[in-house]
Amino acid sequence: MHPNVARVIETARAAGLEIEVARFPAGTRTAADAARAVGCDVAQIVKSLVFMADGDAVLALVSGANRVDTGKMAAAVRAADVRRADGDEARAATGVAIGGVPLFGHARPVAVVIDRDLLAFDRVWAAAGLPDAVFPIAPDALVSVSGGTVADLAE
Repeated sequence: MHPNVARVIETARAAGLEIEVARFPAGTRTAADAARAVGCDVAQIVKSLVFMADGDAVLALVSGANRVDTGKMAAAVRAADVRRADGDEARAATGVAIGGVPLFGHARPVAVVIDRDLLAFDRVWAAAGLPDAVFPIAPDALVSVSGGTVADLAE
């Protein structure tokens, strides 16, 4: 098992959550790719997007159907300046390359903000540390295990 996937599984287990990671050789790098692979609506895919808020990394967990409004993101984290992290910043904050950033199990603690629209579903699908690995999770468990704050983030 890849160390990134193992770290995600172990973090979930330590929080009392058992997850089943599925691997898709065609990849799940984008929300559309992931939705096709697992057979769900793109809105049920959790996009894990790293932002820099006043110089600190913040992970936005966003419905695959939504784009993040940086003004709303700034308000949610009480920051004056919010921008998308570049690949190096995202990897430094999470320990994982863009396209496989998980909800939890990061290289270091990262603040998490969760798109309110994800709470409309019984189950959503999230990255498990690699661009071809995902797992299903109930939105309430996503909030609990990630330690995230729920906010309206959509444009």
